[in-house]
Amino acid sequence: MRILIVTQYFWPENFRINDLAAGLAERGHIVEVLTGKPNYPGGRLFSGYGALNPKTDSYKHIPVRRVPPIPRFRGRGWQLALNYLSFAISASLIGPLLCRRKFDAIFVFGPSPITVGLPAMVLKKIHGTPILFWVQDLWPESLTATGAISSKRILSGVSAFVRMLYRHCDRILIQSEAFKEPVLALDVPPEKITYYPNSAEPLYHPVKLRKDAAERAMVPDGFVVMFAGNIGAVQDFETILEAAKELRAYKDTHFVIIGDGRRFDWLKTQVDRRGLEDTFHLLGRHPMETMPRFFALADALLVTLRKDPIFELTIPSKLQSYMACGRPVIAGLDGEGARVVTISGGGVAAPAEDSAELAQAIKKLYEMPADQRSQMGAKGLKYFQANIEREMLLDRLETIMAETVKEVAG
Repeated sequence: MRILIVTQYFWPENFRINDLAAGLAERGHIVEVLTGKPNYPGGRLFSGYGALNPKTDSYKHIPVRRVPPIPRFRGRGWQLALNYLSFAISASLIGPLLCRRKFDAIFVFGPSPITVGLPAMVLKKIHGTPILFWVQDLWPESLTATGAISSKRILSGVSAFVRMLYRHCDRILIQSEAFKEPVLALDVPPEKITYYPNSAEPLYHPVKLRKDAAERAMVPDGFVVMFAGNIGAVQDFETILEAAKELRAYKDTHFVIIGDGRRFDWLKTQVDRRGLEDTFHLLGRHPMETMPRFFALADALLVTLRKDPIFELTIPSKLQSYMACGRPVIAGLDGEGARVVTISGGGVAAPAEDSAELAQAIKKLYEMPADQRSQMGAKGLKYFQANIEREMLLDRLETIMAETVKEVAG
């Protein structure tokens, strides 16, 4: 099958779509990618990528066609709006020139922004190719949850755009079963909606480190609570900081933060201001390939989100990576994410934005014998393998694509 993947984000940016593209290519499909110049999360174009001219490179022998967006810069509201719109417009205008061949299916990777669907619609109109849209974030709900937009008029316009976009898609894939009702509310027929969760790259698996592993020198001794990923507004570091203050009596408890993002400098300032320098360890960004090695040094892996109805419906993608590595999870979440952690037996959940309950969850694992924590991590791994393992999900996606193409062909 010839598959065109349309995504604003792609390698060398770290997103799940990278592995999905590689997985489809490994199975013999002819895959191409239409994307932008990489600038996430730092806001500047990556080294080697010019600002204006389109560029073609490759990822694991997959042709990658790139169009020039306006970078995110500092990630302020108006800067993000320009970034989102510039990619949608340039991909709609330049994309048809770069992707001239006839494809069997267009697969859209749909985290924010939803405008990534616009170039797919243009390509569908030109070639008559069916669109499968993989919804990672709900719009317009995500705009209100992040505080980006509060204007009812703008939100109404966004809602109308999303309704129109979904109408032009042939299959809507949702990463959380809780997304179904909001998508149905946009007049999408139920037969067009299919649950398709995120998995984790095959590099995520349990690891045993050698005594001389370089990562050991970066992680302190003691009880290690580790967070890996984007440091932004929705990750709710205020609650993590407050929980750390409540656990000051447990002097051998350490919060190890791996990652970067628009609030990294704010977090660093807050750690100093609250006197948590001995508790918080900000390691910055590290290659994705090293994450399982770091995770092996954690006593618990931490995932948090702000308290908002939209986040109750979402399963944070880092949760799959954590579970695949067989480490116990502490989840400061509501809704679907907390449900997965609880039913899997792979960790403990605390309500979102509740620092006292988060501290209690951390204390519970702190006081738990190491062998019980290991058993907890093993339960999470078992759930991952039974429900969201990579090869199993690729099998399912091939079936979904083939069925969609056949339905559209009549």
